[in-house]
Amino acid sequence: MTTAQQYDSEFDYIVVGAGTAGCLLANRLSADPNNRVLLIEAGGRDNYHWIHVPVGYLYCIDNPRTDWRFRTDPDAGLNGRSLLYPRGKTLGGCSSINGMIYMRGQARDYNHWAEVTGDDQWRWEHCLPAFIQHEDHYRLDEGGDGDAAHRDFHGHGGEWRIEKQRLKWEVLDDFAEAAVQAGIPRTQDFNRGSNEGVDYFEVNQRSGWRWNTAKAFLRPALKRPNLTLWHSTQVNRLIVAVGEPDGEKRCEGVEVKREGTTQLARAHREVVLSAGAIGSPQILQLSGIGPGELLKQHGIDVVHELPGVGENLQDHLQIRSVYKVKGAKTLNTMASTLWGKAGIGMEYLLKRTGPMSMAPSQLGIFTRSSDEHEHPNIQYHVQPLSLEAFGQPLHPYPAVTASVCNLNPTSRGSVRIQSADPAQAPSIAPNYLSTDEDRRVAADSLRVTRRIAEQKAFARYEPEEVKPGVQYQTDEELWRLAGDIGTTIFHPVGTTRMGQADDPMAVVDSRLRVRGIQGLRVADAGIMPTITSGNTNSPTLMIAERAAGWMLEAAG
Repeated sequence: MTTAQQYDSEFDYIVVGAGTAGCLLANRLSADPNNRVLLIEAGGRDNYHWIHVPVGYLYCIDNPRTDWRFRTDPDAGLNGRSLLYPRGKTLGGCSSINGMIYMRGQARDYNHWAEVTGDDQWRWEHCLPAFIQHEDHYRLDEGGDGDAAHRDFHGHGGEWRIEKQRLKWEVLDDFAEAAVQAGIPRTQDFNRGSNEGVDYFEVNQRSGWRWNTAKAFLRPALKRPNLTLWHSTQVNRLIVAVGEPDGEKRCEGVEVKREGTTQLARAHREVVLSAGAIGSPQILQLSGIGPGELLKQHGIDVVHELPGVGENLQDHLQIRSVYKVKGAKTLNTMASTLWGKAGIGMEYLLKRTGPMSMAPSQLGIFTRSSDEHEHPNIQYHVQPLSLEAFGQPLHPYPAVTASVCNLNPTSRGSVRIQSADPAQAPSIAPNYLSTDEDRRVAADSLRVTRRIAEQKAFARYEPEEVKPGVQYQTDEELWRLAGDIGTTIFHPVGTTRMGQADDPMAVVDSRLRVRGIQGLRVADAGIMPTITSGNTNSPTLMIAERAAGWMLEAAG
């Protein structure tokens, strides 16, 4: 612990992590020219061309230039497999390498957070304005079809652009109709509090280019003289001072490795961690804030015992069903020849349309795995393509992939440092499929997939289930299979979760202040008590929006 330090530089606010949350926070905190703001990012600039071409995620994930390339520990629920665990290593963080899907989740997610924290400010009706505040929805453009009801749920003129996808596929249109025939309603908006239904996903793109948070929030703010950006800078630890005689602990700043030297930066008001559900608990633990036994094990002095740091990890595990089809146009066949690939490239070059403008998933479905669920508890990402595993070539035959995930997993994992070295990746143990309920939902969801594929609208393609295979029918067979083929859609949350004062595992309070440490907050997906019912990028932006408001309010 430290009581006095010589600082190399001083600011009012220090934001750690220039990812989804950090870019927005830096923008909002620096809007007042009197606030000196430092934004620190361990990765580099977002100047790699494949970041900005939508299909470029294929070249960014597992690329050391843009991805930290974490891996999970071997997982019993996955039959001993270890998974690649992508995390953005660049300005914009995961918004620079993700699937670009705009999804808020369900109203019940946020109402549950309000119950867990005892703070009604987390209810859906109070979170909705924060979503709207930074939104720029295409349906509200001049000439758009957004009506008054749409305006009640969506914003226009904000930084976060939302557009419809720039291509459609007949085979996916028919899969959508098959879902309707299976009893799933159509929807025109997944983001009004209930996402039940089937439709094409809306995406964070602008005119056929990926729209990441670095372009949306950071670039405009960097024109301000009061915002300083340090990229390619590793935060080694937080600096915590202990007051005398009261013993009050306060986060004064950060120790970083920058340009080969160790430097200290001070924050006169607050430090906010926005390094994500993996990075933020790692930094806390390296700083002596976390489970005491873990810290002692690695020779780190316990600055403040917080057993919940790094616990409560939740994620969405997807299970891919692949259907070989006949008479359908799919990416497998389009990209199977040099002429086909040239045509795809030319279309994007001239029009910013076609497969190169594709998000990883096009068609979305939210429904129930069984009748016992009151709300949609599974989500589909449906794609007009197939491959054996990520990074491998497309199959040589036309095919559709319907990936399904449990929206509300009950399995809980952990993120724990493996040494006192900030450069060493932490242990990531999701514990997928470790509960009976999660295994049951996995089996039931595969049966829902089959029910959709059997409908008349899709039958004309004579679909053949090549993965997992119709020979797997029993619960036990499907559980085992889910473990064999399941993979993350990299939605880690919960590792610095919110909670009430009497909750020993809560890391932050309802206003995202770290318990027992003054001047320190966490604002990223890690604060979620439970995972949202859908893609997690835009909920993380909402969290950052709220955090910025509370920080500025506290400053007066």
